[in-house]
Amino acid sequence: MTMKASIEWKDGMAFEAHLDGHNFFIDADPQFGGQGRGPKPKGLTLVSLAGCTGMDVISILGKMRVTPQIEHFEVTTDATLTEEHPKKFSEIVINYIFKGNDLPIQKLKQAIELSQETYCGVSATLKNSVKISYKLIINGIVS
Repeated sequence: MTMKASIEWKDGMAFEAHLDGHNFFIDADPQFGGQGRGPKPKGLTLVSLAGCTGMDVISILGKMRVTPQIEHFEVTTDATLTEEHPKKFSEIVINYIFKGNDLPIQKLKQAIELSQETYCGVSATLKNSVKISYKLIINGIVS
């Protein structure tokens, strides 16, 4: 299997990105010559990570028949960048946030661990160079 993505320079620091039939802009902060016309590439890496593991978790929980109990699910990331160039991620914390009644904590943890250890290709790609950890938050309480 192969994947293709491309970017086309428009002006300043803005590029039009092409991926899977979707087009969107990426840009830099104004202090670096950008105009805020789109997200920054490093931020898209975090969105890719959150999306990859989030889709895994929902898929796994669906197979476990847990999804009817989930009222709300979101994945957020908190990343730390190095101070020196290249400014790369040194640590990423993935927050799995669930709301619902009588959610089975062990099944939630199992789904997260399966995603992180077996299925999420973005996490597998990043974890060799970045410390990745996670938090499970259920109804506002860290488990």
